[in-house]
Amino acid sequence: MTSAWRLLRDAFDRLTIYLPIILTAVLALGTYWLVRNAPEMLAPTPAEASTHDPDYFMRNFSVKNFLPNGDLRSEVFGKEGRHYPDTDTLEVDQVRWRSISPEGLVTHGSANRGLSNGDGSEIQLFGNAVVIRDAAKSANGTLLPRLEFRGEFLHAFLDTERVKSDKPVTLIRGADKFTSDNMDYDSLTGIANLQGRVHGLIMPATPGPASPPAAAPKPKR
Repeated sequence: MTSAWRLLRDAFDRLTIYLPIILTAVLALGTYWLVRNAPEMLAPTPAEASTHDPDYFMRNFSVKNFLPNGDLRSEVFGKEGRHYPDTDTLEVDQVRWRSISPEGLVTHGSANRGLSNGDGSEIQLFGNAVVIRDAAKSANGTLLPRLEFRGEFLHAFLDTERVKSDKPVTLIRGADKFTSDNMDYDSLTGIANLQGRVHGLIMPATPGPASPPAAAPKPKR
């Protein structure tokens, strides 16, 4: 009995000596198994290219833009509008718009279709395009005649008060009328650059009312 107990104790002592090696081997095998069976990390997916699809719609709407001081800068009305996130543009059917310059000049227009940029500083008009600047008086008291632009395409820049077109356009200034193949009008300078086949009709200025005749001096006595 004593001999058997001694053998068992010797075997246990030997096992104790090799136990760290056995545990290390078991841990190594477990780690290897986990690595082999762990799910692969997801590879980064490339960003999808933006498509020219609208992200929201509007019907019978108006969109207003304001200056930092709270004054109205521009307003766009439409029958239906579609916003495209890839270009940050708003496409409007049966568009109507109005803008007010810092000097108080009112410009408005309409078209079958309009395309406005994100901040409303530019609007492109397609089909029966009309842009009108109402008659007004400048800060120095000069009378500014009514201006009207007509064509199948007009591009209005509200911040710089500019109207351009690479299509035939008609310009009406007061009673005068001009047509050209393309145009670039700068409201700040009052210069219209007309190119191509240019035709103009300038009406004579309407004479003002005649001054009453001066009273004859009374004869001296």
